[in-house]
Formats: sequence, C-alpha cells, structure tokens
Amino acid sequence: MARGQPPPGHPLLTPSAKLRHRHLVNRAMEVSAWVAALLAVGILALVITSVAIKGLGSINLDFVTQNTANFGGGGIGNAIVGTGILVGIATLMAVPFGILVAIYTSEFASRRSAFAIRYVLDILNGVPTIVTGIFIFGLLVAGHQQSGFAGSVALAIIMLPLVARSAHEVLALVPEAVKEAGLALGASRWRTTLSVVVPTALSGMITGALLAVARAAGETAPLLFTTSIFPDLVQTDPSQAVPNIPVTIFRYSESPDPVKHAQAWGAALILIAFVLVISIIARSLSARTRRRLGAAR
Repeated sequence: MARGQPPPGHPLLTPSAKLRHRHLVNRAMEVSAWVAALLAVGILALVITSVAIKGLGSINLDFVTQNTANFGGGGIGNAIVGTGILVGIATLMAVPFGILVAIYTSEFASRRSAFAIRYVLDILNGVPTIVTGIFIFGLLVAGHQQSGFAGSVALAIIMLPLVARSAHEVLALVPEAVKEAGLALGASRWRTTLSVVVPTALSGMITGALLAVARAAGETAPLLFTTSIFPDLVQTDPSQAVPNIPVTIFRYSESPDPVKHAQAWGAALILIAFVLVISIIARSLSARTRRRLGAAR
C-alpha cells in the first residue's frame, strides 16, 4: 500500500448515499433527455408522414404548373410564383437591414445600446405574426387595397429579428485576434469590419437569412390580412394582391370539394419540402462557418 493511501474499506473509498443519489439523478436526466429527443423526432416524422400520405397523390406536373381554381382541377402554379415574389421582396428588405443592425450592435454600439437593441429584437421576434398582419393591414391596406408589397413588408418584419440576431451571434464568434490583425495593418474600424469580419462570418449570416426565409415562406396569418383576395391567375405585379401557397392551402382546406382537400395536402407537402431543402442548405453552411471560425482561432 502506498504511503498516505487510505486502506480498503475506508469511508473515503466507499460510495456514499449522496454520491449514489447523484448518479441516479444523472441517469434519470439522461433518460429523460433521450425520451424528449425521441418524442420530438417522432412527432416530426409523424407529421411529415401524414402529410406525405395524404398529399403525395395530388402532386403531378399539372398541379405545379396550373393556376388555382375554386372547384375541381387547378393547381398551385400561380401560388408558387407569388410566394417566390413575396419572399423575394421581403428578403431584399429584411436581410440587408438585419445584417447592418447586427454589424452595428456587435462592432460599433456601446454595451448599453447593443443590449437595448437586442432586447427590442427579441421582443419583436416574440410578437404573434397575426399582430404583425393586423398592423400592416392598418398601415398599408386599410383605405387602399391588398397588395403583394404589403404582404412582403409583413414578412420582412417577421424575418428581421431572426436575421439580425443570428448575424449578431455569428459576428460575436469572430476572434478578436482577427479584428486586431486588420487594425494593426492600419485599416480603419469600418474597413476591417467589411473586409475581414464580415467575410469570416458570411456563411453563418447566410444561414440565418435562409432560416428566416424558410419561416417566412410558411406564414399564413399576415398574408390573410394583406394579400389573400387574389384572382386565379399568375400575378407578378406586387402592387396587386399576389397568390401565395399559405393562403391557397387555407382556401383549399375550407372548400367543400374533397379534391381541394387533397390538393391542400399536396400544397402543404411542397411547402414542407421547400423548408426541408432550405434547412439542409443552412445546416451545411453552418458547418462551414464553424470550420472557418475554428481555423481562424
């Protein structure tokens, strides 16, 4: 026996009741976490499987190319085009503004100002989207008419906090040594930010923008107030009400025609597939950002 080592059976080497209790609690929490994770994955799989079973039979070439119709036949071709226009305009409004806000809060604002702006963005992110729709309705639609531009503004408000907060978090991960290296070469603060910091975190900022796009593409509540009364035609003028997939799903699900119910499931499946593709792209870009930031450290 080594000098100073307690003999076998010594209380220091015997598991105490408190230690056993900690092991049991740790094991219980691990099992609970596994069960919660499996439950979440199971619910997602159940939703996707249910939508796929009910909507896959409605998807064909005519369904994605023909325009919407009130009864029988028809498709969602014009709604796909309209959704692309709405989300595209909203992205052009929300992404540049959100990234500028993130750059200001992470690189130039004082600690107090940055905290206040982030707090406001968190509150805006928690506002129900139907409230955003009512606000834009009162601001741009009441007294005028529904339009794609109003719908895009509503979607941009929903996207803005997601873009700004995600971009801020990625910018905060850029090592200080990288920033100091740019400053040491004689570059100004804004030049270092645009030439060094932003390129380093660009993939992560694009990831946040894509996730915001995926969320905006499926929003229904704000579009019901801003661009839901549209003709069954392809509409590319954002000054008029623009067809879109979320409102089309709502209309088809409320129709007494069973064919429309099946088409609503098909449109929902296409929307899920779009979100899935965007999420996969965002995931790959996020992994690239982690590798780049890891190399920068």
